[in-house]
Amino acid sequence: MSGPSGLMVIDKPGGMTSRDVVNATQRWFPRGTKVGHTGTLDPLATGVLVVCIGAATRLAEFVQAMGKGYATRVLLGHRSDTDDADGIVTAVEHVTPPTVEQIRAAIVPFIGSISQLPPAYSALKVDGRRAHQLARQGAEVKLSPRPVTVYGIEVVGYEWPHLDLTVECGKGTYIRSLARDLGEALGCGGIVQTLRRTHVGPFTAGMGLSLSATPEEVRAALRPMSEAVAEIPLVTLDAATGVRFRQGQAVPAKGTGWVAVFAEDEFVGVGEANGGKVRPKVVV
Repeated sequence: MSGPSGLMVIDKPGGMTSRDVVNATQRWFPRGTKVGHTGTLDPLATGVLVVCIGAATRLAEFVQAMGKGYATRVLLGHRSDTDDADGIVTAVEHVTPPTVEQIRAAIVPFIGSISQLPPAYSALKVDGRRAHQLARQGAEVKLSPRPVTVYGIEVVGYEWPHLDLTVECGKGTYIRSLARDLGEALGCGGIVQTLRRTHVGPFTAGMGLSLSATPEEVRAALRPMSEAVAEIPLVTLDAATGVRFRQGQAVPAKGTGWVAVFAEDEFVGVGEANGGKVRPKVVV
């Protein structure tokens, strides 16, 4: 694939969809360049959105699988049809504010491998249509709970009704669902008031480009495709074997499962290792 290829970290502003961000970044590259994001952020949310350019779009799934970090302010004592402040918000009456000790105790069951019901207003598909499209048309949206992993939740501030949390979690975790379910566990309701994604794997907000960046800043900030596979095991081949891998051949290598394949110091793709061989999945 000709043209620019690599990864960009965008510091997404509030009020935009992830698709809006992709559309905005396309102006930085030649017409026809493939551009795709690696994980939806709600319009209310800000922060890290990793965008794949050119050949790197074929590696998006490996970025999507990376762990994520968030900083959120939960508004307790309220509920919303969207589980955040962008929806129709209603106050819960006759609420006794929980103590910080009660909040910390209520958080414990939400850490680890948990079952989570996604918000009705989400990008998940129901019978081929986005759930949020159906919900906005007044249709009943039936989603099933899904297994997700929450590595940690920390209380960083609390003054009723505002609860500030940091969350470390795996792929597919909805912070809106976490706020909703924590609020129900406390008996007072809860919604996401603000949300910022602080990192995706090794990609941090400090690396993020503004959408007002100049073409020179964009070129300088384009990151190598190999960073998309920073969290999977590494296999190094000699130059001759790397050529065979790039030609689509299975080659001798140790390991099991997905591996990032380098020919000496050059990233050549992703393979599936098994039985002493690695078979190409993505060749770059």
